[in-house]
Parts: sequence; structure tokens; C-alpha cells
Amino acid sequence: MHGEYKVPGGKLVVVDLEVRDGRIADFHLAGDFFLEPDDALADIDAAVAGLPVETDASAIAAAVRAALPAGAQLLGFTPESVGTAVRRALITAPGWKDFTWEVVHDAPVSARMNLALDEVLTTRVGDGRRNPTLRLWEWNESAVVIGSFQSYRNEVDPEGAARHGFDVVRRISGGGAMMMAANSIVTYSLYVPASLVAGMTFADSYAFLDEWVLQALRSLGVDATYQPLNDIASPTGKIGGAAQKRLANGGVLHHATLSYDMDGQVMTEVLRIGREKLSDKGTVSAAKRVDPLRSQTGLPREAVIERFIDTFTNLYGAVPGHITEEEYAEAEALVASKFATDAWLQRVP
Repeated sequence: MHGEYKVPGGKLVVVDLEVRDGRIADFHLAGDFFLEPDDALADIDAAVAGLPVETDASAIAAAVRAALPAGAQLLGFTPESVGTAVRRALITAPGWKDFTWEVVHDAPVSARMNLALDEVLTTRVGDGRRNPTLRLWEWNESAVVIGSFQSYRNEVDPEGAARHGFDVVRRISGGGAMMMAANSIVTYSLYVPASLVAGMTFADSYAFLDEWVLQALRSLGVDATYQPLNDIASPTGKIGGAAQKRLANGGVLHHATLSYDMDGQVMTEVLRIGREKLSDKGTVSAAKRVDPLRSQTGLPREAVIERFIDTFTNLYGAVPGHITEEEYAEAEALVASKFATDAWLQRVP
């Protein structure tokens, strides 16, 4: 059995193993990481060999850590990444290039339609009716998108939203509120089969699914990093955040919103951002928490999106795609029955 795991921001971890009598056998670790001392590699191999095949990633990591000699240095990988690679080998998890990817960048639609399309396309990927897809959003209205479990009244100032022309909608994924002013945000959605992130912890899957966008940002001169659980940041401030929703049919929605441009004062008038939320960020102003891509790259929004598409395409061999008329129709029906209803918007008052 063979498993691979690319550590976000780090190196490739490769494992090969056999299974005998319900236990891992003939285990060998490899990769482009750095490890000192050299013979620590044999210690890791010995620690994993003999473990029951049911051993989870955290227990594998604990076994590896306990076997390392004092002062061992692991650069570009961790015991946890070894555990993830082993679990992916045992369940024969596929990699990015094992799928046929499409990239969709279609005409603008309303915020509600964008949210409905997320649910429709995730469902179709889970059902096997659509190839795994990266979709770049375009929308024709400004909106505040609140997380599935957020309180409407705690997150949004309705008067401020109305005054500044922001619709308020609720998405199916968790996480925090995003103020999405027209032409001031870069938002993308990934619709992937659960097998792509099999063997990973929920937290690890966030960084794994956004590794490509960090590469795109770095190619634009942005020193982008991933801050657990779900923030994309740079040394000068937060750029954006990601959220996920996993469907029972095996479809996974992973989407992220990155700030291209922003009016910090408007944000404080539209969102109810309290001192408690900001206290752990070391800032006193909500406006200072976000450092938009426009200021960091000096490029038009369209150029940033083009680089995102080019990077994803070159990494994973994606081809251009489009949303079908049938998918649009299904999303329109979902807007009417769910996303445009007060029952959905106010489901957490």
C-alpha cells in the first residue's frame, strides 16, 4: 500500500507498507523533508511497523514521537503528517491528480444564487454527477453572508446593512460573517469528493484544500500563510477565511472569501463586531484586522482571479467548465424554497 500527504507549507511525506494479520508490516517512510539524525528514519519505521491497522492518525503520531531520539529535528514534516499519510495509505485515498477537475468562472448572480449553487454543485459532486470543481464567484449585489450557526441579530446591524446597500444571507457552512461588497472580494468554492481528504483530521483538511491558493498568493508577492483553524493571513494582516460543509452523500464544500478591497468604517457599521471577538487578535479596530489583496499586490481584482485560475489549472490539470442550465434551474428552485426565506435566514435568531 502506498500513501502520500503534502504538508501545507511543508514537504511531501510518502509511506509504503503491507498489512499482515491485521497489523502494519514492511513500513517505510520517504519524502523530500529533512531529518536529523539520519538514523531517526529507522526509528520512525520501527515505531509504525506492528501497529494495528485500526490505529488512528493521532495514535500513529504519538508512537512516532515516542520513538524519536532526544534532540531529533523534523523539518518540513511532523509526526502527525506521518500519521495522516499512513491512514491515507490504508484507505487508498486518492490525490488531487487522480481526479478530472473543472474550473468555473461564470457570469454574476445574486448572493443567494451563489449560496444555492454551492449546495447544488456539492451534492452533484458527491453523487458523481459532476467532476470535482473549483468555482470563482461573481455577484451583482453587495451582501453580508453569515455562517450557518450564527445569530442574525448578534452579527448584523440591519439598519447599517440597509443604509449601505447590503443584503443579508445565510450559508450552509459554519464560520463567521463575511462582508462581501461588490467587486471588493475574491471568493471561491471547491466541490470535492470526501475521498480526497480521507484520513485527514477536519482541521488538516482546511489547510490541505487551500494549499494551492497560498501558492497563487505567493506568486503575486504576498507572503501568505494558513493560520488554524481557517484563516489565510500575511505578516501585515488577515486576508480572508475558509469554511466547510460535508454532505451525507460524500460531497465536501470548501469555500473561502479573501478581501480584495474594503472600507473598514462601513464594516464596523454593518457587522456587530465586538471587543470580545477582537481581543484575541491583538487589535483594537476591526478595520485593522484585514489587509486586502489590492494593497498587497497593486493588481486589479481580475488579475488576481486569473492568477488563481492559472495556478490551480497548472497544478492539477484542470479544464474550463460551466454551470449547466439544469444546475442553474435547480439552484433557482433552492433559492425560492430555502435561501430567500425568512425561516432560513432567521433559523438562529
